Amino acid sequence: MSNIDNVLKEALTLNPSEKAQLIDKLLSILDTSDKEMDRLWAEEAEDRIDAYDKGRLKKISWEKVLQKYWQN
Repeated sequence: MSNIDNVLKEALTLNPSEKAQLIDKLLSILDTSDKEMDRLWAEEAEDRIDAYDKGRLKKISWEKVLQKYWQN
């Protein structure tokens, strides 16, 4: 049994209030900012804007994006 399985098994024994507290703490850990990741995403966004402004990147309508990812 992995550590994750052990933690889950123990978490399932908690009362609902304790489970909610645990979930809140885990989510807050995931929600912390990573300065290096933020910097890289900002750089990527600036590069994409620059490519669009220079005509190296074309725009795609929202409808086409939806068609691509939400086809039935």
